[in-house]
Amino acid sequence: MALARVCRSGLRRSGMAYGSSSSESDLLFHEQNCSYRCSFPSIENGSTNGNLSYLSSIRKVNQASFGSRGISVTPHYQFVNAERMVEESESEYEDPRFPGMEATKPGEKPRVVVLGTGWAACRFLKGLDTKIYDVVCISPRNHMVFTPLLASTCVGTLEFRSVAEPVSQIQSALGTNPNSHFYLASCNGIDTDKHEVYCETGNSGTLPREPYQFKVAYDKLVIAAGAEPLTFGIKGVKEHAFFLREVNHAQEIRKKLLLNLMLSENPGITEAERRRLLHCVVIGGGPTGVEFSGELSDFIMRDVSERYTHVKDYVKVTLIEANEILSSFDVSLRQYATRHLTKCGVRLTQGVVKEVHPKKIVLNDGTDVPYGLLVWSTGVGSSQFVRSLGLPKSPGGRIGVDEWLRVPSVQDVFALGDCAGFLEQTGRPVLPALAQVAERQGKYLVELFNKIGKGDGGKAFSTKDIPLGEPFVYKHLGSMASVGRYKALVDLRRSKDDKGLSLAGFGSWLIWRSAYLTRVVSWRNRFYVAVNWATTLVFGRDNSRIG
Repeated sequence: MALARVCRSGLRRSGMAYGSSSSESDLLFHEQNCSYRCSFPSIENGSTNGNLSYLSSIRKVNQASFGSRGISVTPHYQFVNAERMVEESESEYEDPRFPGMEATKPGEKPRVVVLGTGWAACRFLKGLDTKIYDVVCISPRNHMVFTPLLASTCVGTLEFRSVAEPVSQIQSALGTNPNSHFYLASCNGIDTDKHEVYCETGNSGTLPREPYQFKVAYDKLVIAAGAEPLTFGIKGVKEHAFFLREVNHAQEIRKKLLLNLMLSENPGITEAERRRLLHCVVIGGGPTGVEFSGELSDFIMRDVSERYTHVKDYVKVTLIEANEILSSFDVSLRQYATRHLTKCGVRLTQGVVKEVHPKKIVLNDGTDVPYGLLVWSTGVGSSQFVRSLGLPKSPGGRIGVDEWLRVPSVQDVFALGDCAGFLEQTGRPVLPALAQVAERQGKYLVELFNKIGKGDGGKAFSTKDIPLGEPFVYKHLGSMASVGRYKALVDLRRSKDDKGLSLAGFGSWLIWRSAYLTRVVSWRNRFYVAVNWATTLVFGRDNSRIG
C-alpha cells in the first residue's frame, strides 16, 4: 500500500497521473509492477518538449486494461482536459471495495447472518423470532434439499421440485421484512474483529463486476456451510464421477443414465461397448449408496425391462464398498440388505478404488471395472471454505465448537451441522454428518437465540453476562434406509453398541415412507411427494430425458 502511494506521488511529480485502484488485489498488482509502470521515457520526453503529438498515444494507454482498473498516464500540467478526465476517473473508483450492509445502529434490531441453506441452517431459520432479530441468509443455493429422498429423483420416482424447499418459504421474513434478506452468493472470508463476512457471486455475466463482491456486518453469525464429498485424493474422481448431494447432481445422474440407455440402442454399438455404457457403478456402501442402488435396481426391473427391451439384459449395477455396507446398522439388517440387493441384481464387491478414468475405474488389486455411470458416495469432509477459516478445528477438520455450539476464542460466532464438531477439550465425540444431527442442532440453537434475544443479548458483544442454560445434547433416534422393491430397514437403536428394535421388509418400508413424508418441510412438498409416489405406483416412472 505504501509503495503504491510512493509510486503515485513520483508519477505526479514527473508529469503523470496514476489511476486509483478499486481493490487491494489491484493495488497489489500495481505494487508488483510499479517499477515497470513508472518507466515511460517517450511520454516524459513529450511532457518536457511540450509535443502535443503524444496525446493520441496517451489516450490509447488510458484505454488499456491492466487488472480490473488499468492506469491513466498523462502530463497533467500541460493537458488540462486530460487531467480533469483522470481526476473524474479516480473519484469514480473511490467507492469501498465491498459495498454492502453496515453494522446495525442503536435502536435497530440485531442482525443474525446465516451461512448456508442445509438442514441445520433451515431449521434455525424456521424458528428464529423475527420480532427480535433481522436475518440475512447467504448461500449459493436458494433452497433446502430434502436429501433422504434425493436418490428417488435420479430414476423418476419423484420430481426434483418435490425435494427442494425455497428458503423464503421456510422463513417468510427473508422475502417480506425490509431489513431481512437472502443473498445468492458464497462467503469467502470472515473478519471476526470487525463482525463482517465477505461474499461474492458466481460468474453469471449479468452484474457490473465479475465476480461481484460485497460485505455484510453481523451481530451474531451462524456458520452452517455444510461439507464436501470425500474423494480421499483419488485421481480422476472429481473429473469423472457424479456425486449425490444436490438437486443438480441428481439431474445430471438422471440425464446420464437415460442418455446411456438410448445410445446403447444405436446400430453399430459393439456388445462390449453396450455392456460398458449400461454398467452403473456406485462407490460407497452407506445409506446413500445403498438407497441409490436399490432405486436403480427397482427402475431396471420394473421400467427398463418394459421400455428398453432391446438392451435390458445388458444393464448391470455394481456397488463397491471397502468394508461392509451399512456399517452403522445392526448385523441382521446388514445381512438382510445384502441378500435383498443381490436378489434384485445388484452386484456387491469389496474393494478400494485406486484411480478413476473416463471409462473405467482401477481397484487396488489391479482389477479394471468399465462403467457408463459412476456415482461416488463415500461420505463427506470439511469444505475448502471451512479449512480456510482461521478458527479452531475439531478432529476431522470441522469448525470446533463448545457445548453451546459457540466457536471459542471469538465472540458472537456459532457453527452447526456438517461443518461443525465438538472440540477435544469438551470431552465429546464429533457427531456424524446426519440430517437429524443438523436438524437437532438447528432447533437447539434457535431456542438459545430467542432466549438471549429476549434478554437483550442479541447485539454484538452483549452475551457475556447472559446465562445460556443447558448445553446441547444429541440423542440418536435411529436410522432408516430403503433397499428397493418395497423393502426398507429400520434400526431404532440409540447407538451402534446398544440393543434395540430392528425391522426389515415391507412393514419397514411403510414406516420409512411415512416418516419421511411427515418430515418433508412444507405441506406443498408433502402433497407433491404423495402424488409422485401414487403416480409412479400406477403408471411407472417417467423416462423423458429433458435438457
